[in-house]
Amino acid sequence: MANGTAGGTETGGITGTKDKDYNLIWYVESCLANALRLETYIQDAERENDDEVAELFRKAQADSRKGAELGKRLLGARMGG
Repeated sequence: MANGTAGGTETGGITGTKDKDYNLIWYVESCLANALRLETYIQDAERENDDEVAELFRKAQADSRKGAELGKRLLGARMGG
């Protein structure tokens, strides 16, 4: 992701965060945001009585939560906590 720079050359000099750490933080945030978004999609499917789609979104939400948890563990270990 290179800290969101167009040329992909930012390696922490501007943000103070190394790319790999920045990318891990981005990943956790994206997983958490996805889990929240999927909750809306689940509710929409349930409102339409579409159990098949609701179940698909529940599984995707579980995967997003799992990704966030794994990322948080890595962040915690790397930050000394």
